[in-house]
Amino acid sequence: MSSVNQVAQRIAAIERRFTPTVPATQASNDFATTLSAANAQLSTNSPNPTTGSSTQGGDVTKMIQIAAAKYGVDPKLAMAVAEAESGLSQEAVSPVGAVGVMQLMPETASSLGVRNINDPRENIDGGVQYLKQMLNTFDGDVTKAVAAYNAGPQAVKNYNGVPPYSETRNYVAKVLSLAK
Repeated sequence: MSSVNQVAQRIAAIERRFTPTVPATQASNDFATTLSAANAQLSTNSPNPTTGSSTQGGDVTKMIQIAAAKYGVDPKLAMAVAEAESGLSQEAVSPVGAVGVMQLMPETASSLGVRNINDPRENIDGGVQYLKQMLNTFDGDVTKAVAAYNAGPQAVKNYNGVPPYSETRNYVAKVLSLAK
């Protein structure tokens, strides 16, 4: 029976470690008050649909501008890619597994040094870095770089320009229009 008590004590100790502590002023509140406070906190951390930002993740637009300056990319172009890729949504995940604001594939993100693809700052930094790589690969040709961001650089090389994929052609037109 002693081992059962030890297990029960260990479980209680673990539960205490993971149970949030409630301030003494809140401990006496009823359930409705506690629920209202939790809902209020959740609403302040939810994404803002007009700017694609949240109070936790910071301002997506600002993060894109910072990354664009860091890598010497036109901020309008970086913003246009982000808008076309995800609508500036930090939570976007494509059917093929691209993640975040810049819709990075896990392998690409890893090759760019992105440790947490779901962190908006890292995702944006990696995406803008990749966009800069594509611009360098195609000697500053924005159309080819944007096509490569969408279809991959090898496809652009194979076709010596924008590949004949309707998705890529539509994507390039959208990004170039947004970047004006």
